[in-house]
Amino acid sequence: MSRGSHPLSSLLLAAALTSSLAGIACEHHPYRVYDPYYTDYHVWNGEEVGYYNRWATETHRDPHRDFRRIPPGEQKEYWTWRHNHGDHH
Repeated sequence: MSRGSHPLSSLLLAAALTSSLAGIACEHHPYRVYDPYYTDYHVWNGEEVGYYNRWATETHRDPHRDFRRIPPGEQKEYWTWRHNHGDHH
């Protein structure tokens, strides 16, 4: 690698590391999820993650899958289960 491209390489590496750290930091912030079947919102925080993990375990699904990435049919199953367990917001 030539000396002229060294600052650009360093800048690109720094940008990549910064963006990955920003993604990790955002992972722990609660966010709201709309339940279209019961027309309400749920704050996706540690408590909701606990319910989701319990549902995933009881229904033999991977609890590590991001809820936002599971198919709509499975999301509907979760919301139905969720409204029959625990607090109802």
